[in-house]
Amino acid sequence: MAIHLYKTSTPSTRNGTVDSQVKSNPRNNLIYGQHHCGKGRNARGIITARHRGGGHKRLYRKIYFRRNEKDIYGRIVTIEYDPNRNAYICLIHYGDGEKRYILHPRGAIIGDTIVSGTEVPIKMGNALPLSAVFTIDYSNWK
Repeated sequence: MAIHLYKTSTPSTRNGTVDSQVKSNPRNNLIYGQHHCGKGRNARGIITARHRGGGHKRLYRKIYFRRNEKDIYGRIVTIEYDPNRNAYICLIHYGDGEKRYILHPRGAIIGDTIVSGTEVPIKMGNALPLSAVFTIDYSNWK
């Protein structure tokens, strides 16, 4: 992972860095417009929480939390910034042609292979059910 330093032009960019692996252009079929009707207003539209509102327009990314693609390998293609949460997300290309976003596993880089299922190795990025992770023998307990 290459880290690029900003050229110092203002005091705020003096120690600024950016990660070159992080992309910012999302897939069009995995995003949709998020309806923000809040901004500190109640059901009648009256301001009840002051000093809320404004902000930059954000598109919501559909994150694949379920991970029920059993024994289908996927490859991390991009690591992207998600403005709706304080975590990065990864675009995964699965072997059957599916493209989905997942939360970025710590330490995963572009090109890593991930898989979900019951008989997969325990490593960062793979998804297993808890019954496959913990195998406790209760026969010796009293």
